[in-house]
Amino acid sequence: MNIALSDAEYLNFVEFNITGDNDAFHRCDLESSYLDTVVFNLVQNCFENASKTYDYFAGTRYNSRTIIVLRNELAAALESFDGVSSLDEFTGCISSRFMGKDFLLSLEADDHTWQQHWQDYLGRIIQVLKDLIELVEKCAFEERILWVIGY
Repeated sequence: MNIALSDAEYLNFVEFNITGDNDAFHRCDLESSYLDTVVFNLVQNCFENASKTYDYFAGTRYNSRTIIVLRNELAAALESFDGVSSLDEFTGCISSRFMGKDFLLSLEADDHTWQQHWQDYLGRIIQVLKDLIELVEKCAFEERILWVIGY
């Protein structure tokens, strides 16, 4: 599991694409960023709440009508993770999210000692949220369309 925005090396990912317009986008473009699906699931509700037409596999367009809503949803998620100060709060925050238990199982499979340095993983999740907010704000400022597509 990769807890960071990345390139297209991983096959189980969500693409964040800013190369298109209201009708189409250039799939897996060099400008795109990617996030492991297990990590994306932790914030999937932000994307669902921001767009009534959210569809994981077909792709969802976030334009001027939805981009600020998405930014606010991501900021609220960031605030909830930012408030975590113990291992119990961390596992509780993760478990309460969509497929959060799968995230914890993946974490355990990747790193049997994760509970000893859970703060590192919390920091990575917080950084992902900050990176997503930055990307969304770039789209708002530059009046670009953000396409979010699951693979």
